[in-house]
Amino acid sequence: MTTQMIIINGGSSAGKSGIVRCLQAVLPDPWLAFGVDSLIDAMPLRMQSSDDGIAFGADGGVNIGTEFRALEGAWAQGVVTMARAGARVIIDDVFLGGAAAQDRWRNVVGDLDVLWVGVRCASHVAEGREVARGDRVTGMAGQQADLVHRGVDYDVEVDTTHTESLECARAIASHVA
Repeated sequence: MTTQMIIINGGSSAGKSGIVRCLQAVLPDPWLAFGVDSLIDAMPLRMQSSDDGIAFGADGGVNIGTEFRALEGAWAQGVVTMARAGARVIIDDVFLGGAAAQDRWRNVVGDLDVLWVGVRCASHVAEGREVARGDRVTGMAGQQADLVHRGVDYDVEVDTTHTESLECARAIASHVA
């Protein structure tokens, strides 16, 4: 079977976005990339700080509400529809619920051939990237570094603590059927 989707999970500032750009460069066929950050950016501003949407705590915690979850489900179904129509799709996500988040994706992708990828990064390195970026709530990277991987099963894992995005992308690409 041919891989139709690559779903990448990792904490904030783990290096997922850089890996996705490198994957698009090294994979021989064109792949579309979608991320949870673009989903959040597409939502009305009022949902980016509400109990029903998504709220970021001063300590870096993230709270997900029912309206966010409903829109996230619709978005995931839309992305999977594109994959079923023949587009190759890479998802850049943060499984805040660990295994439960992966199960939500599994329910939507059904029988599609998905490569599940975990992107790990030592929390102190991710925290340093978070500070350097300047566009994240301080503490988010540290809180998510291990949390997002709890109970999640992967086909391949990479660690960006000491490995560059291109090398990680090549390792992932070698698993794409």
